[in-house]
Amino acid sequence: MKFKFQRKFLAIPYLVFLSLFVIIPIFLIVYYAFSDSTGALSLASFLKFFTTSSKWNAILVSFFIAIQTTIICLIIGYPLAYFLAKTKINKNAVLVMLFVMPTWINFVLRTAATRDLLFWIGISGGERPYLATLIGMVYNYLPFTILPLYSTMLKIDGSLNEAASDLGANPFYVFTKSILPQSLPGIISAVSMVFMPTMSSYVISDALSEGNIYLIGNSIYLNFTQNQWNDGSFMALFLLICVLVFMVLTRNVNKEKTARSNSIW
Repeated sequence: MKFKFQRKFLAIPYLVFLSLFVIIPIFLIVYYAFSDSTGALSLASFLKFFTTSSKWNAILVSFFIAIQTTIICLIIGYPLAYFLAKTKINKNAVLVMLFVMPTWINFVLRTAATRDLLFWIGISGGERPYLATLIGMVYNYLPFTILPLYSTMLKIDGSLNEAASDLGANPFYVFTKSILPQSLPGIISAVSMVFMPTMSSYVISDALSEGNIYLIGNSIYLNFTQNQWNDGSFMALFLLICVLVFMVLTRNVNKEKTARSNSIW
């Protein structure tokens, strides 16, 4: 029988990759999360997670740092993305690359360079760990805010803004009723790309705060390095569930806001 190549065979490498690096690791995390050191079914990690104050303290600190990082990145990145998308010069792509280029450098090297720079300007992780960590988070995740905003703002229909201005709308009304609704998908994408990675990060807080800021990522890393696979796996599973819930919520909000902004016009 002659073999006939079909296009669906092109999905085989993807399925193999998905199985080896996504499905099997998640299965192992779930297995370790609900078992003990002997491999028997156990809810000890579940109970320990919800009854240990240090773990909840790490979650709360991670949440507040993630919220502040996301807000600061939006405050800085939104006007920058708008300027880059609306600039009249033909070098806007070059300007965008200037913000993206730092991400080409190794993450650990960027963090070490940030630590040295902060120490040089007088912001020590030992004296101001929270501020140093926050600055490091904003620096590392700001490009991931600018890119989705820039891509969305390139698609904004400028004629709608001009029409609103011609009809007597002031700049604030034009921004809140025309520019902001059209750029909302980019805002949601930027929040998704900054908020959850910030919560799960541990290198930045560990290096810049000199170990004084303890995030959920640090807790998971510490559990795994101390061979506490069950506790670390449950925390990783909890974080994974948070990511999935956050993705579902932002996806629903994105659909509702897009439909609402379309209905306006």
